[in-house]
Amino acid sequence: MNAASKHSPGLAPELAEHELWKITLGELDEKMGVKIVEESVERVVATMPVEGNRQSLGLLHGGASLAVGEAVGSWAAVIHASTLGKTAVGVDVSATHHRSAREGLITITATPIHLGGTLTTHEVLITNDAGQRLCTLRITNLLMKRKHQPATPTP
Repeated sequence: MNAASKHSPGLAPELAEHELWKITLGELDEKMGVKIVEESVERVVATMPVEGNRQSLGLLHGGASLAVGEAVGSWAAVIHASTLGKTAVGVDVSATHHRSAREGLITITATPIHLGGTLTTHEVLITNDAGQRLCTLRITNLLMKRKHQPATPTP
């Protein structure tokens, strides 16, 4: 059982019967240098270096901000969905860029706005090393029944 297990504080007893999903980085997340700092139903926090994620003018790429923000918000939704024995798929994401960054480490924090049985909505804040807001995202995910995963064929 992982650290965010059935008995996580803050979960209603009826939700504690399901194992919380544990974040696994995807290929893009790894290429972007994403690191997980915290993962729970209440909050998901990650970091990412600006270096390696800049556009041609030397600024943090807006697409990189959207990609990492969507990932962190979706992970938060899947963690919540796992408490219900479900999974989550993104249906809407929007972002506002407030300021730019040329260097350093950004922090990405997803917190719930709404945790329902059918939809979740999270606010995702991206801040720089000084704690200044670079970007605000809002992501909505649809909660769905998990599809049965076929067994891996044996040779």
